[in-house]
Amino acid sequence: MPMQLSTEYGKIDIADQVVAVIAGSAAVDCYGLVGMASRKQLKDGIAELLGRENLSRGVEVRREGEQVHLDLHVIVSYGTKISEVAHNIQTKVKYVLEEVVGLRVYSVNIYVQGVRVTR
Repeated sequence: MPMQLSTEYGKIDIADQVVAVIAGSAAVDCYGLVGMASRKQLKDGIAELLGRENLSRGVEVRREGEQVHLDLHVIVSYGTKISEVAHNIQTKVKYVLEEVVGLRVYSVNIYVQGVRVTR
């Protein structure tokens, strides 16, 4: 069921898939992030790194009434401070969704699925 926003001109329906793509795109712009990881279980202890065309697969959108909760599964770059990268992702995703889409984001949860050496 899509999210509904009401404006003076009418109603806007926004699908969860659209919110996931916007959140994934915002996250990928953050320093220290290698990419999004699959929400599925790890295969042989290695997280699957998703390409730019699959950004929404690493994002889960949950709604509880008017509250929107996001779960992002990510892979971070080796040598970066994981807590800072996660905080930057949370801040950017929350800002983009609130400013661009107009959604009130209650929480952005980050699940670090792996660390990769970038070249």
